[in-house]
Amino acid sequence: MNWIDIVGYTGSLLTSITFIPQVYKSWQTRSVGDLSIWMILIVITSTTVWLLYGFAINSGPVISANIVVLILSLLLLYFKLTFKRNIK
Repeated sequence: MNWIDIVGYTGSLLTSITFIPQVYKSWQTRSVGDLSIWMILIVITSTTVWLLYGFAINSGPVISANIVVLILSLLLLYFKLTFKRNIK
């Protein structure tokens, strides 16, 4: 593994963990009212495109980051569609 691979996998790790705090908070509070469904759908679409690109160029960092982000985004979508709204 060379330094470019290390940079790629470091970026992949950092990208992958960006959604973890939001997924965890949403799961804990059972509240996703402030999350935009459009944002979630755009992230899922863009992540799917990046994943296809990663497979096309056989890039481990691109594939791994986007698999994780896709799973986390799908979890947020699931939460958005299933958690009841907290109306104040």
